[in-house]
Amino acid sequence: MNLSALQVLQHRLPQAHPRVALVLGSGWGGAVAALLDPVRVPYAELPGFPVPSVQGHASDLVWGRLGPHEVVVLTGRKHTYETGDAAAMKLPLRTLREWGCEVLVQTNAAGSLRADIPPGSLMVLSDHLNLPQRSPLVGEPGNDRFVSMLDAYDPALRAQALAAAQACGSSLHEGVYAWFLGPQFETPAEIRMAQRLGADAVGMSTVPETIIARHLGLKVLALSLITNMGAGLSAETLSHAHTLAQANAAGERASRVLTAVLENLSW
Repeated sequence: MNLSALQVLQHRLPQAHPRVALVLGSGWGGAVAALLDPVRVPYAELPGFPVPSVQGHASDLVWGRLGPHEVVVLTGRKHTYETGDAAAMKLPLRTLREWGCEVLVQTNAAGSLRADIPPGSLMVLSDHLNLPQRSPLVGEPGNDRFVSMLDAYDPALRAQALAAAQACGSSLHEGVYAWFLGPQFETPAEIRMAQRLGADAVGMSTVPETIIARHLGLKVLALSLITNMGAGLSAETLSHAHTLAQANAAGERASRVLTAVLENLSW
C-alpha cells in the first residue's frame, strides 16, 4: 500500500492534533529540546518530503507539546537555490495544514541592513520583499492562487511575539525581510538597493513558504536571527561557515525567545 505523508503521520501519532507548525532555520534548533514527549519522524519516511542538502539543516519532523499547544516541527527546509523549485516545501506545508495546523511559525538566519540591528539580534518580520519575483503558486489552478499578501505576517501574532520576548528580557526588532534567491551572497550594490527599497534584513528562505502558507489559509509568524551585516556594511567576510558559527553563538537565546513565543501564542 502506498501511504501519503499524512497517513504515515496519523498512523505514527494517532492521538496527535497539532495546531502550530514550526520551520527551523539556522541557529533555532534548540527549541526542539523544550518539547515534551517528542516523537521524531525522518523526512525519508514521509512520501514527498524533500531532504535538504544544506549543512546546518536537519531533516526530521518532530511532534511534541509546548505549553498549551501541540507543535509539529520541521527541523529543516528545502531552499529554492538547491534545485530552483520555489514550491519545494508545498507538500510538507500542505500535509501539516491537512493534519490540522492553523499557524505557521518560521525562523531563519539573516543579514542585517541596519546598524542598530547588529549580529546576534532577533527580528520579527513585519513584511517581505520577493526580489526574485518567484512564486510557489505558479501552476496552481483556479482563482485561489491570487492570494492577498496584505498582513502576510499576522499583526496579532507579531504583537504577541514582541510581548513574549520582552517578558523574558530579550529585545525583538521589527522589520522587512528581503528574499534573495542565492546561493551566492549579495553584492554591496544589491545590499544598497535592498536598503533603498525599505528592507531591514536579507536572506535566502522564508518567503516561498509564507506564500504557500497564505494560500493554504495558515496564519504566519516569522523570526530572523541576525548572523552578519550585509555585504559592504562591515569588514567581515561572508560564508556559510561564518553564518553557522554566528547562528550557533546566539542560538541559545534565540531558542529561549522562540520557546516563550510559542508557549504564549493565541489566535
